[in-house]
Amino acid sequence: MESPRMTAVSRLAIGVSNQFSLVPSTDLRTAVKEAFAVEFGRFLDQADGVAQPEKLFDLVCAFALNFDCPWIAYGSPTPDHKLLKTPRRDRRVMLNYPDEWQQRYFEMGYDKIDPIIKTSRKRTGAFRWSEVYNDASTTEDERRVFEEAATFGLRSGVSIPLHCPDGSFAVVSFARVMDREFENITITYLELAAIHFLSRVAEFANSSGAEEPTSLSQREKECISWVARGKSSWETGKILEISDNTVNFHIKNVMRKLDVSSRTLAAIKAISAGIIEL
Repeated sequence: MESPRMTAVSRLAIGVSNQFSLVPSTDLRTAVKEAFAVEFGRFLDQADGVAQPEKLFDLVCAFALNFDCPWIAYGSPTPDHKLLKTPRRDRRVMLNYPDEWQQRYFEMGYDKIDPIIKTSRKRTGAFRWSEVYNDASTTEDERRVFEEAATFGLRSGVSIPLHCPDGSFAVVSFARVMDREFENITITYLELAAIHFLSRVAEFANSSGAEEPTSLSQREKECISWVARGKSSWETGKILEISDNTVNFHIKNVMRKLDVSSRTLAAIKAISAGIIEL
């Protein structure tokens, strides 16, 4: 399955290939590398004018499409191994993975066994998911995370961890819908973009200081807590002895207050902000 749109780099590569079909392949590779450099320069120029983490994330997403990567996730795992839990002052959990995979990942507790997180704790540079999958130390349960992700369209990926002086770290992951290995030059540019993104996010967090915590009602906390445990609205209603329509009403309020588009993200973000605990 191909990327949703033909990227600028893809168009350039095809154009160069058609125009210079009889010239050495090294010339084509040079042209493509130059196209990568142009796209990265454009990303840096656009990023310099951005003042919000969300808009910067959108720019990273647009840049990654040049390398056929429609899926991106950013998170800062905690010492207890949970994924996508960011420092309280850095309020954003940013990812655009398919909603169905987010829900499956969350419900199955894959954040506790995610091999990407285990590897990121030990690595300081970018790594391919295939390296982790094929590593002898990776367990069958950990491989299952990759296998299930593939069924939701995340068939190959690369992750970039960034370790901070205080011992914390963050990870940016890029995924493709096709089962194709990442080229070295692609990894280089994605790593540069990820490092720039992570450094800018840290700047935003430092400049904004402590933020006012989002306030949820007791009932909203109860509803989103059960969502975090994988319960449906019907099941939550039975537990709390309220109707499923009432549950949905409270969950929608939580989504609005936390500024997210899905109940799964609302649950993740509520945990990240320390609003609820599992």
